[in-house]
Amino acid sequence: MIIEQHWLTNAKHTPSPNYDDRPNPVDISLLVIHCISLPPGEFNNPYIDQLFCNTLDPDTHPYFKEIYQLTVSAHLLIKRDGSCVQYVPFNKRAWHAGKSNYQGKERCNDFSIGIELEGTESIPYTEAQYLQLTEIIDCLLKTYPNLSKQKITGHSDIAPGRKNDPGASFDWQRII
Repeated sequence: MIIEQHWLTNAKHTPSPNYDDRPNPVDISLLVIHCISLPPGEFNNPYIDQLFCNTLDPDTHPYFKEIYQLTVSAHLLIKRDGSCVQYVPFNKRAWHAGKSNYQGKERCNDFSIGIELEGTESIPYTEAQYLQLTEIIDCLLKTYPNLSKQKITGHSDIAPGRKNDPGASFDWQRII
């Protein structure tokens, strides 16, 4: 696995418009694990790509009427089969964390990489996802010197009370 110009070479590239410049481009010092499924609990469809690219049709599913106007993104999505989609280059600020705080440092989007796992907080993630995530983490740690295994956290940890992902179904021992 290789990162060239802040893009994983073996990921599908689906650029999102939902990003901007980091305040400090060299401060990439946190990795945030999330989960997502659209509609909730459904997998293997085009809706996550559509949400992150602002093309989600609100008439496709009742739930989409609540979220189609969100301007959100993540750097990466790891699907149930282990395939990977990259939406934002790692040196840019993806809009994945929202209001957040990590060890007293606010605005985690400014200094983090966001990885979404296709899943829910209560359904176990797949072996293929853990294998891909582990390989990606190793590659990120080699590429971005301010990252470390001690700086990997869940969305729930940086936005407690507001977010619960990746949830109880995520096995932290598999990656740390």
